[in-house]
Formats: sequence, C-alpha cells, structure tokens
Amino acid sequence: MNMAKGPKGEKRPADVNVRAVMIAKIATGEIEDVTTDDGKNAAAVALGRMGGKARAAGMSARKRKEIAKKAAATRWEKRKT
Repeated sequence: MNMAKGPKGEKRPADVNVRAVMIAKIATGEIEDVTTDDGKNAAAVALGRMGGKARAAGMSARKRKEIAKKAAATRWEKRKT
C-alpha cells in the first residue's frame, strides 16, 4: 500500500479508511504514535542523538580517513570559489 507523507515527512496510510482506523487506534491507546511533538519520527530522532560517534564506531580507520579527506577537499573547494 502507498504511504502518504505528512507535512513533516511522516508516513501515514494513503487510504482514507485505513488512516481513520489508525487515528482511532492512536486515540484509544491501542497503538502508539511514533512521532514526536514536532512531527518527527521518534526512532530517527533517537538515532540522530547518537551522532557521528556511533557511525564512526562501526567503520574502519581507513574508511574514516577517506571520509575526512573528502570532507576537507569539499570545504577547501568551497573557499576557493
């Protein structure tokens, strides 16, 4: 089934009837709404809080070095123009 996206990019069912059932389930507490107060996905927010340290922990030193070199080159290229 296609998933519609809300104004903050959250996924919601595209079908009106399915969406109505979902809203009713959220209202009765049968399922939990997975978005935060500002409309963001709660799981994505939690991953974002872990930051680059969590990402870097899963990489080899060689891969981190490649990423750092690419980032530095991009920064210097922007300064030249």
